[in-house]
Amino acid sequence: MKRVDIYTDGACSGNPGPGGWAAILIYKGVEKCVSGGEQNTTNNRMEIKAVIEALKMLKTKPCEVNVYSDSAYVVNAFDQHWIFGWLKNGWKKSPNSDTDIKNRELWEELYALYRMHSVTFVKVKGHSDNEYNNRCDEAARKEIKKFSEKEPTEAVTI
Repeated sequence: MKRVDIYTDGACSGNPGPGGWAAILIYKGVEKCVSGGEQNTTNNRMEIKAVIEALKMLKTKPCEVNVYSDSAYVVNAFDQHWIFGWLKNGWKKSPNSDTDIKNRELWEELYALYRMHSVTFVKVKGHSDNEYNNRCDEAARKEIKKFSEKEPTEAVTI
């Protein structure tokens, strides 16, 4: 089974506000960086989206994947088995709840991708000395700028 390391990060300016996500995939020493963003989003959505988009890049047979993230929200969802409880409860926080968990559509997409591979989530300290996490953070913040910069308005002649 191919082994791939993935580093991810999401960022947001305002919460909600313009956001960006980035991921670096490493396979046999070769790196590939992917990134994107949204105009009106949250930091948590961008953290999840980074993992989704990275896993979507794995188009071959199932892989052994280590996902490194500074998002406790993403890592704990799997390491503390939250996602399995949400699934059991019909994507609700608890069996008797009427409210869907936040970001349900993203969690469903991530869970489907997770099942295709052998994925281990690893929590890394953000804004620290982890080179790949820092690079992802920088790329995610560049994506935010794409949505933050206002288009110049044309002068209207009357």
